[in-house]
Amino acid sequence: MLAEMRIEGLGVIDEATLELDPGLTVVTGETGAGKTMVVTGLHLLSGGRAEVSRIRSGAAKAVVEGRFAAPPGSAAAKVASDAGADPDEDGTLIALRTLNPDGRSRAHLGGRSVPVGVLSDLSEQLIAVHGQNDQLKLMRPAEQRSVLDRFAGEELAGALSEYRKVREEWVRVTTELADRSARSREMAREAEMLKHGLAEIGAVSPQPGEDDELLERAKRLADADQLRESATGAAYAVSGSAEGDPDVPGALGLIADARHRLSGSEDPRLRELEPRLAEAEALLVDVGTELSSYLDSLDADPQVLEQVLARQSELKQLTRKYAADVNGVLEWAENAAKQLAGLDTSEEALADLARRRDDLAATLADCAQRVTVLRVEAADKLAQAVTVELGGLAMGQAAIEVIVSTRWAEPNDPHALRVAGGKEREALAHAGPEGVDEVEIRLRAHDGAVPLPVHKAASGGELSRVMLAIEVVLAHSDPVPTLVFDEVDAGVGGRAAVEIGRRLARLAASHQVIVVTHLPQVAAFADRHLVVDKQAAGGVTRSDVRRVDEQDRVRELARMLAGMDSTETGRAHAEELLAVADADKKSTRGKGRKKR
Repeated sequence: MLAEMRIEGLGVIDEATLELDPGLTVVTGETGAGKTMVVTGLHLLSGGRAEVSRIRSGAAKAVVEGRFAAPPGSAAAKVASDAGADPDEDGTLIALRTLNPDGRSRAHLGGRSVPVGVLSDLSEQLIAVHGQNDQLKLMRPAEQRSVLDRFAGEELAGALSEYRKVREEWVRVTTELADRSARSREMAREAEMLKHGLAEIGAVSPQPGEDDELLERAKRLADADQLRESATGAAYAVSGSAEGDPDVPGALGLIADARHRLSGSEDPRLRELEPRLAEAEALLVDVGTELSSYLDSLDADPQVLEQVLARQSELKQLTRKYAADVNGVLEWAENAAKQLAGLDTSEEALADLARRRDDLAATLADCAQRVTVLRVEAADKLAQAVTVELGGLAMGQAAIEVIVSTRWAEPNDPHALRVAGGKEREALAHAGPEGVDEVEIRLRAHDGAVPLPVHKAASGGELSRVMLAIEVVLAHSDPVPTLVFDEVDAGVGGRAAVEIGRRLARLAASHQVIVVTHLPQVAAFADRHLVVDKQAAGGVTRSDVRRVDEQDRVRELARMLAGMDSTETGRAHAEELLAVADADKKSTRGKGRKKR
């Protein structure tokens, strides 16, 4: 329930606070006073679109604050808890919406900044706003289907959920099959290219890093003569000539001679140097050994070089096509193998997809049929319930029909689904997200009239009453505790207006009902009456909201009776309206009218 709403800087309202109770609250006021700003404020609290033009001229910002009762464990309390919002000490939740002139909008819930969508989620559990635009929406087929689905309740919602789940997979498989069929040649060419590349790479069989190793080896083979000359000269310098020519001693021979001279010396200092030469001799022996090994391994065979160059040529054929080096070629081959595994171009793959599509289509048709059956059942009940309500709104001869029919597919419809189309035939229906059904609400305005689409058969006032009757019927299955009606009585007067007031008062026995109205017959049934007053001072227009009781309420009703607030006749008529409303509420609610 909405316990209180504060408005600041919105439209012509400078600042106003609305204290609300259970039961029926009406909001009245002169044209242009700003009573619709109450509904605008509720739209903002419900996460609706914020329009900068709604900010009061000269105001720094527009602020709407609402205090909601959300019992612990309720769906609304869960939304608040999930958003991290904290309730007040009395258990109520405070929602706040701020709109700045630069277009930025901020939302708060329970003292915590939240996305605007959180307010929308919260309002879905707490409040439903019905305005004049709902009458226009009722002309749309989608809205008429939505009305029926809301009335049908959880069983249809569950069937629709299952239908949508199957449909999503059916659309995916159907799309994939169409794409793969269209791409079959392209996929075949792609697969052939991948196979050829893998075969070419497999024939060469490159090894990781092989190109770098071959480059080093080729360079060594190409410079073999120069390398041999350098290594041989170094070996001679270390060990002496291969012929043992004493005139060309090597370093080892010279060191051996030096050791002999030092070891035979009588001077201890010279003898101490001999071990150090022994170390140098051992090091040179190692170097000589390695030089000999290098010379033995040095291959100067031209055929070996040709083989290395030929292998390099094979690898270059691959690196020119697939990657910059051998490691890149191997990576390409790995990726190509994975890609090829995912390219199933066989007829069996397409056949499997086609079978999967057909199986899903059969399941989807069953789900669609289930949805249709539930809609047809609910359509009869909805029509009867709304017709009864119209009888209480001075449309006793009117009757409502709710027609559920199949929406047949157009040629080349990608979402065409084969369904039962008659006793001896099958046809293709359009399987949209909401099923295969079209829903149309028809009105028979009086006995003997031909039922027509509701927007064609009803006048403006009748359309308002049809909309109200539908909302009243839906309210019985609507979990939200607060219902708001914004001038849904437009185009209505006389006895019909009294009946609307009576019906809203009865609805207020189970819901908190807030009504913005211009009809005194409706306002007379209120448990709480709020008036939006407009004052002009210094060229500036301001409006505020006040509660009226007793004689102030009589004067307001008299004003609404064609401006008769200053006449005895007007006040007497207002008193009569209040008396009639009191008597009606006493008989239906079992108690008298609340204090006015």
